[in-house]
Amino acid sequence: MVLISKARLISRFSPLLLALYLLNCNQGPATPPKTAETVPRPANNPREITISPEIARQIRVGAATWKDVVGSFRVPGRVEADERRITRVSAPVGGRVAELLFQPGETVKKGQILAVLRSAELSEAQSQLLKALTQQQYGQRAVGRAQQLLDAGVIGSAELQRRQTELTQTNGEISGFQDHLKLLGMTDQAIRTLETTRTLNAQISVLASEEGTVMERKVTPGQIVQSADTLFVLADLSSVWIIADVPEQATAGLAVGKTAEAEVAAYPGKLIRGRISFVSALVNPETRTVQARMDVGNADRRYKPAMLANMVLKEGAKAQRLVPGTALVREDDKDFVLAEVRPGTFALRAVTLEGEFDTWRVLTGGLQDGEKIILDGAFHVNNERKRTALLGSQ
Repeated sequence: MVLISKARLISRFSPLLLALYLLNCNQGPATPPKTAETVPRPANNPREITISPEIARQIRVGAATWKDVVGSFRVPGRVEADERRITRVSAPVGGRVAELLFQPGETVKKGQILAVLRSAELSEAQSQLLKALTQQQYGQRAVGRAQQLLDAGVIGSAELQRRQTELTQTNGEISGFQDHLKLLGMTDQAIRTLETTRTLNAQISVLASEEGTVMERKVTPGQIVQSADTLFVLADLSSVWIIADVPEQATAGLAVGKTAEAEVAAYPGKLIRGRISFVSALVNPETRTVQARMDVGNADRRYKPAMLANMVLKEGAKAQRLVPGTALVREDDKDFVLAEVRPGTFALRAVTLEGEFDTWRVLTGGLQDGEKIILDGAFHVNNERKRTALLGSQ
């Protein structure tokens, strides 16, 4: 193989080709033309972003703000009937339900008939009264005859006294039987009618003892009930309770008389202002909550038991470190801010938050005092950070 020396090879080129060849050898690799930067430059750390001047003009940077605010926290609740205004209507006597006249949700007046029962026990009590009345008649006639015989000298006074004693005992039994029938639900008028007609009536009406709304009906037609079994539950809904189950850790300042607000889900935007009227002395061991309630007037029956509600409990004013909602971004079910690590460079930083005041959130951890963050525009900058991080990984 014949090797041609570089000098001999160069000598074979014309002077023009030689000049071009040497010029090309002295130049470095080609450099592409510069273009204007249109997107933020991705940082080495994918959780950081160095923003362009154009984006910097669209955001606001600053530190968290300390302010005196009135603390409050929201807890879920519900509307319930005032238990002091609930009436349970029981069966006055054992028997079978013959008729039911009201359904849950209906309003009844005091003295209205709620149900009708048929009772063998009532018939037996009526029969005892009628027998005593018959015995009373016999006793009255016996005393009258004894008085006549005493006047005629046929018998002594002892016999008259014995018959009078028997009549007195019978009168006492009658009074006892009448009281028993009243306990079984018979009115004075019904008892007088029984004594006059001497006709047994096994039916007894169950009357509403108070005005109210039927909350529950615990029986069905034909059902056998015992004396004192609850048939209906009535409630006066002119005043109701809003009850909330307050988490155990939030009960330190919870006390009767503290200011509170409530909002019923059925009437959004309508605040109910009042005070705490009751705080339970016990903690629910299953939910770790303490029950608190407000008394709410309900003359128009707007609020109905079992409606969902929220209760807002107020605390005293104290200094809190706040950040606006526009400074927060949420990822992986956590809260973050974009903190400035170098001029123009921001990093995603996890923070801990508590209460909420209008558009502000209470900051409890994750930032040092005076540390700068993006206060307005964090959401858009974070989207740009994720986009540039994705581009840099390709």
